[in-house]
Amino acid sequence: MRLRQLEIKGFKSFANQTVVNFDEDVIGIVGPNGSGKSNIVDAIRWVLGEQKGRELRLDKMSSVIFNGTKKKKAGNLASVSLTFDNDKGLLPTEYGSVTITRMLYRSGDSEYRLNGVQCRLKDITSLLLDTGIGSNSYAIIALGMVDDILADKDNSRRRMFEQAAGVSKYKARKRETLNKLKNTEGDLDRIEDLLHEINNNLVSLEKQAKRARRYLELKEQYKGLSLQLTQVKVSALRADYGKLKSEITTAEDQYRNVDVKIRQLEATLEEERKKHVDKEKLLGERQKKLNELVNELRGLENEKQMLAQRKTFVRRQTEKLQQDIATATGQLTDYTGQIDRMVAQIEEEKAKETERQTSLSAAEEALKEIRSGHESIKGRLEEGLKQQQEEERKIFELEKNRAINGNKVENFRFQIERNAGEMDDRRGEKDSLEASLKELEAEEEKELLALEKLEQAETERREALEEATEAVEALQNEQSKINRGLDARRNEFKLTKSMIDSLEGFPESIRFLSQSKQWKEDPQLLSDLVLVDQDYRVAIENYLEGVLNYYVVADASEAREAIALLSKSQKGKANFFLLDAIPKYQGGVALLPGGTRPATDVVKVDKVFQPLLDHLLHNVLVTDEDKLPEQPAEGLTVLTRSGRFIRRPYSVSGGSVGLFEGKKIGRKKNLEVLEKAIAAAEEQARAIEKDLYKERNKLNELRQRRVDKDIQEKQRELSRLQQKRAALKARVESFTNYFTETEEKNNVLDKQVKEIVKANSLIERDLENASAAVEALREQLAGTDGNYRQLSEQLSAASAAYNEENINFIRQQNLVQTLEQEVTFRRNRLKELADLDSTNKEQLEKLAKESLQFEEQEKLQAKNLEKMYADRTAYQETLNTAESDYFSARTTINAMEDDLRRENRRRQDGQILVNQLKEKFTDIKFKINGLAERLKIEFNIGLEELGQMEIEEWVGAVGDLEMKVDRLRGRIGNYGEINPMAVEAYDEMKERHDTITKQRDDIVSAKETLIKTIKEIEETATVQFLKAFEQVRTYFIDVFRSLFTEDDNCDLILLDPENPLESKIEIVAKPKGKRPTTISQLSGGEKTLTATALLFALYLLKPAPFCIFDEVDAPLDDANIAKFNKIIKKFSKESQFIIVTHNKLTMEAVDTIYGVYTNEQQGSGVLPVQFTELEGSLMFEAV
Repeated sequence: MRLRQLEIKGFKSFANQTVVNFDEDVIGIVGPNGSGKSNIVDAIRWVLGEQKGRELRLDKMSSVIFNGTKKKKAGNLASVSLTFDNDKGLLPTEYGSVTITRMLYRSGDSEYRLNGVQCRLKDITSLLLDTGIGSNSYAIIALGMVDDILADKDNSRRRMFEQAAGVSKYKARKRETLNKLKNTEGDLDRIEDLLHEINNNLVSLEKQAKRARRYLELKEQYKGLSLQLTQVKVSALRADYGKLKSEITTAEDQYRNVDVKIRQLEATLEEERKKHVDKEKLLGERQKKLNELVNELRGLENEKQMLAQRKTFVRRQTEKLQQDIATATGQLTDYTGQIDRMVAQIEEEKAKETERQTSLSAAEEALKEIRSGHESIKGRLEEGLKQQQEEERKIFELEKNRAINGNKVENFRFQIERNAGEMDDRRGEKDSLEASLKELEAEEEKELLALEKLEQAETERREALEEATEAVEALQNEQSKINRGLDARRNEFKLTKSMIDSLEGFPESIRFLSQSKQWKEDPQLLSDLVLVDQDYRVAIENYLEGVLNYYVVADASEAREAIALLSKSQKGKANFFLLDAIPKYQGGVALLPGGTRPATDVVKVDKVFQPLLDHLLHNVLVTDEDKLPEQPAEGLTVLTRSGRFIRRPYSVSGGSVGLFEGKKIGRKKNLEVLEKAIAAAEEQARAIEKDLYKERNKLNELRQRRVDKDIQEKQRELSRLQQKRAALKARVESFTNYFTETEEKNNVLDKQVKEIVKANSLIERDLENASAAVEALREQLAGTDGNYRQLSEQLSAASAAYNEENINFIRQQNLVQTLEQEVTFRRNRLKELADLDSTNKEQLEKLAKESLQFEEQEKLQAKNLEKMYADRTAYQETLNTAESDYFSARTTINAMEDDLRRENRRRQDGQILVNQLKEKFTDIKFKINGLAERLKIEFNIGLEELGQMEIEEWVGAVGDLEMKVDRLRGRIGNYGEINPMAVEAYDEMKERHDTITKQRDDIVSAKETLIKTIKEIEETATVQFLKAFEQVRTYFIDVFRSLFTEDDNCDLILLDPENPLESKIEIVAKPKGKRPTTISQLSGGEKTLTATALLFALYLLKPAPFCIFDEVDAPLDDANIAKFNKIIKKFSKESQFIIVTHNKLTMEAVDTIYGVYTNEQQGSGVLPVQFTELEGSLMFEAV
């Protein structure tokens, strides 16, 4: 796989489309500083997916787009395409040629393409994975990155080793797997919590579903009886509806007669109002005209002020212009004098320039004459020297080969001895590693047992947690029940207290006397004195309804005071019970009818009011049966408990029970009872809260005792031990492989030593023959060399004289050009000052004319203001007259409105009568509608549907039917809260529980799989990394010694060998004669060669298809440059090299050079020079 082509357009300094072809093995990129050489490297990084602007020397990524020059506008698109030849199938695609393209628009949109097809960055990254190619791979190295590698900035060394070892994909997979494991554990925790919650809800829903089924059965019975009761009531209400309708018709006729008279009055009044509106309109028009005049007057006054401000501005502008004209006149005089002096100086300097030209021509002629003689003798001398040099070169090569072979023999023997020593050292290290491996396996087994114990403890904690949760929920249900009862009592307490304070349902006279401070302090109403059992409140209240509003007073004097106060205040009437006038009770009923008891048994009052109660409830009995009682004996009255019937010997009363019946009697007494009940309920709530607090603390303690983290920590520790075991195992295998490879290497070295000794004997013979030939040539050249040296000295002197004259001539030319430019500048400035002076004078004349116009405008404004002040006075008088007419008409209209109000009161009285009748009429309609609405709300049945339904006719008393309906309603009401959707919700919740349980099992299985996958990834990556590390270490030592000497020492060391995948890698480099403690103590060249040795060691393990060096050779001297170029030539057989350089020796070593240039109009560009196609050679001569 090779790089074939790079296309750049609109990227950084490359405005136009630029194509760089990579046809050779070694390509050089050269050019002056700032021309854009490194931008080519940045373009390759960028197209390969670089996302960090800092790596591309940018503050933001949008800066890669060409930003324009003085003569070329900025671009809107940066595009880079990189083409590969996939001839070896290294890229996982069927295409023989692959082109990667990246584009970025000025709008911020970007796109990637593969062979012209739009794709994602992830697709490109996946394509190049494990190929050694990438925006951050070891194949692209800049000078600054050498320091980063040696300083191990951001773990750059380990990252390069991972790329070369091919474990990057394993680490990426491990990160992805760890993230999945983390998400899986989070999902598992959430599902466990959800299952726990669902289990609790499932138990509750099962109970609710059973209650719901029983509740629905009661509802069905209640529906049948309610429909029968509604049909009976609707029939009775429709009979009353027709009677009221005729009474309403009569009242409406009387109302209409009064309404006709009112309409006649309204017509007359409307006519007067119309006249009044006309007068009002006239008044408004005159007021409007006056306002318009005032606004216009204000506008003129504002214009007057603005004119004064404009005059001030013109005066200040005139003064400034006069000052500018005076300044420009002085500058014109100065520049004219300077120009005259410079013109004279230019003439003088041009004469000197002509003299310098003549001297330069004479020096050039002398130089040509001497150079002609020098060239003649030089040819003869060079021919002899060439032969001598050829022979000396042969001697040099032979001596060099002899020395190299001797050095190789020493190095090979030294290496054999060193390898043997290292093998002895590593055998001991291997034994130590095997012992550590056994200890580690024992520790791993121990940690595994500890993990199993923690998992068992967590299971027991979860079971206890579930039990504690059930206990808390039970207490919470009990607490909710108590709180609902407490809230109901508190609401009843507030309602009752509000009714007592506002005296709701009492006439105005009662509210007046109870709130008045002129009567007794705490007047007592009968309704406030009695306390009736809950079940009999409605019955007692209905019986005592006529006297509940009576005040209970001590004697007649208190009653007289109240009556006098009511009369004086016109507040109506009130009734009073006189305690001193009530006789003592003389006994009850002798023989009670069956199933009855005295009403006084269910009513309680203070002792002082007992005679009054006995008097009011004399011969009154109550029964628990809710049906019409039998006819009682003479003088007895029987009340049913529900209050539906009151039976006397010769009469019966009864009917439906209203919603608020039973709420009026015993309010104050009931308030006291409620207060005690609320206190008892609050005490019970506090006790429940205390128990709940204890259980919650227990629950929280169980939750806090979670050992999930301990389990995870143990799992991580176990994983660390397993990883460490895999690393040790890999190192032991690595040592075994090392021993085998070293023994094979020693055998090869021993064989090479024997071959080199044989070759050296042949070299000695050739060296003697070459030395004799060189000595003969030296004697022939001795005579010719003296004449050549004399002519060379004369040529050097003539050349120096010519160069000095040439420099003087150029300096004189520059002086003349500088003076001419100064004259041109001053002449241009002189013209600008003259134009400015003319413009200022024209502006001054214009401002003078404006001043005259302002004077005329001021006179005209003063005349207009005087006229408008007079008009304002005249309009004000007309407005006063219109106001007088308007208010006179208003008085007449008020008198007519009084007459109309009197007639309206008559009509209102008639309306009240009609409304009262309609209210009764409406009340019946409301009752019918109420029945219909209740029917619709409860059973979703309308009255029309009810009439069409076949309902069994009720034969018995309506009261009995009502009693049955109320009994069922009470049972339904006392049934408590019912969840009508409980059955359906239970089925859904059960299905959801089964589904989530299956999901939990799947997630647990996935978690185990992920843990197993992580373990496998770590073991595979560790073995592969350690194997690659040992190979790179060996290659590094070999390359390092080839760049330095065989006596130099170096090494690569894992600082944390137990955790190799995360370990830092230390570089040890000790050139001969130095013992640096750190890499930073080496010279710049030594650092570069050390980093180069590491890079090429990585290439030996995994060659990259291409390698880019951006001025990496800058710190190297000529000797090290030669080594650098030699190793590049060696590795170019496997990889392409693209070298950005300023070094001439490096330029000589490349196959093709691309010269980068820049110009103001087009930005950067490139020009290719292919050395392999050039014929002949170039000779550079310094004179």
